[in-house]
Amino acid sequence: MPRTFKLPHFYHSPVISVVKHARREMDARKRDLSPTLLDFGPVRFKIARHFGFCYGVENAIEIAYQALAENPDKRIFLLSEIIHNPHVNENLKERGVQFLMDTAGTPLLPFDILMPDDVVIVPAFGTTLEVEQALRARGVTLTAYNTTCPFVEKVWRRSEEIGKQEYTVVIHGKRYHEETRATFSHAQAGAPVVVVRDLSEAQALATVISGEKDAAFFFEKFADRFSPGFDPTVHLKRIGVVNQTTM
Repeated sequence: MPRTFKLPHFYHSPVISVVKHARREMDARKRDLSPTLLDFGPVRFKIARHFGFCYGVENAIEIAYQALAENPDKRIFLLSEIIHNPHVNENLKERGVQFLMDTAGTPLLPFDILMPDDVVIVPAFGTTLEVEQALRARGVTLTAYNTTCPFVEKVWRRSEEIGKQEYTVVIHGKRYHEETRATFSHAQAGAPVVVVRDLSEAQALATVISGEKDAAFFFEKFADRFSPGFDPTVHLKRIGVVNQTTM
């Protein structure tokens, strides 16, 4: 039975909740991707098969509001936007949650204001090992309210497995998206890494792998998208691919 989450009532839509429940009952394995038709006669609505908050988002929202309920007398911080939804983020701000960084990773508040008894919430996208280390240096505990999506963590585990088998990790994603920044950080701890955004870039990487293009082309084409010490003449002989979950 799928897990249910306790979200604030204002995030629930009675219509969408009924639609999602009905689709789960009829198609638990989500093999039918056709939209749901709501027919009101003169007006008909088609609701996409995957609509509303996903598992990872519902998990993140539940944990964030749990942190607020359990810590009424503590300062509560979010590393950055918990999800890409301005209504959710604004509501958390209105309830006193402070944001440490923006979505690009630019500091909004210095980490040196943090105290060991502060609550810091990790967003659904996860965070980099470097940020984790900086927060732990301040005595901050990250495990209590870590909202990292389980499917993002699955990508991290797969990246680790690829590295242990001495493959290079190719991340299909947007290099500076919060999730891919986090995946890049975790993956490069155990393997060479390069990020490829789309088919065009995959084709460009293929020309380097085949020898049609040289290392100079790689370094120009993929500037800022490979791990330190990356050698395209060595590190593209064995590759494994992981995806940004939203791509």
